[in-house]
Amino acid sequence: MKALLSTATGGPETLTLGELPRPTAGKGQIVIDVKACAVNFPDVLIIEDKYQFRPERPFAPGGEVAGLVAEVGEGVTEFKVGDRVIAGCGNGGMSEAVAVSVHNVYHLPDAHGFAEGASLLMTYGTSIHALVDRGHIGEGDTLLVLGASGGVGIAAVELGKAFGARVVAGVSSEAKAEIARQAGADEVVVYGYQPFDKDASKALAEKFKAAVGPNGANVIYDAVGGDYAEPALRAIAWEGRYLVVGFPAGIPRLPLNLTLLKSCDVAGVFWGAFVAREPVRNRANIARLFQLWEQGKIKPRVTESFALADGGKAIAKLGDRSAVGKLVVTI
Repeated sequence: MKALLSTATGGPETLTLGELPRPTAGKGQIVIDVKACAVNFPDVLIIEDKYQFRPERPFAPGGEVAGLVAEVGEGVTEFKVGDRVIAGCGNGGMSEAVAVSVHNVYHLPDAHGFAEGASLLMTYGTSIHALVDRGHIGEGDTLLVLGASGGVGIAAVELGKAFGARVVAGVSSEAKAEIARQAGADEVVVYGYQPFDKDASKALAEKFKAAVGPNGANVIYDAVGGDYAEPALRAIAWEGRYLVVGFPAGIPRLPLNLTLLKSCDVAGVFWGAFVAREPVRNRANIARLFQLWEQGKIKPRVTESFALADGGKAIAKLGDRSAVGKLVVTI
């Protein structure tokens, strides 16, 4: 079968269209004929051997897919051949077929297409885990989202609104600001590009403080990192929760004296490990997402589609932070 392959450590330019043996369904698995595979930031990292997991090469990137069940393994009763499904697969999604464990497979409602379905699990799964399990978000909270025009950022904005929070979105351009507003952000802060000197960092902190209000942000969702982290932390509320989601701008070093002064928490968000360690809690979160999806309170925004051979271009666009919304590879 055709697959977009990583055969050597490197960037998106190292990916090539090649062949892999077609998978078969083992015990507790199904094989999915892939129709769409969403692109996420782990795809940027995994081909450079910078992600938490390092698959044996050659492998195809792509951690979440939508398609049709082609084969059912021993012990699987909840799916049958021909079912429309979405699934988290870790890697291997940018191929014509992928074998996955049923613990992270869900029926795709008829009202939603494959590209939209492929774009739900990782971004919204990460964000609901972050906001609910790690951030304990509540009605009336103020939520500051960094990187609010990307996949996880839009998900955080929409979920924040669905949970009754006031949402302030941080983005790097006016075009991205409009995306955040469409997702429901109450206010938007447009920041420049790092690196920031001391004065620029202080100025950004003041912009965040003005936007979140005098009491600060109860929850900060940081999917950016880099020089943006400290200014955001300076805008946190007393006993606020700072959520560490990702580092496309680099891994920051936070001054821990600020956490003491605000009596705030810094909480790591590793959704992939949560799925493996807490499958029952994760499925409850996903069930809640499906309810919000059907109610129209969340909606994955697919902004661009790519052919399988051009999957590297999609990964590159995500890596240089020029992407907005969700990018999808269609097969």
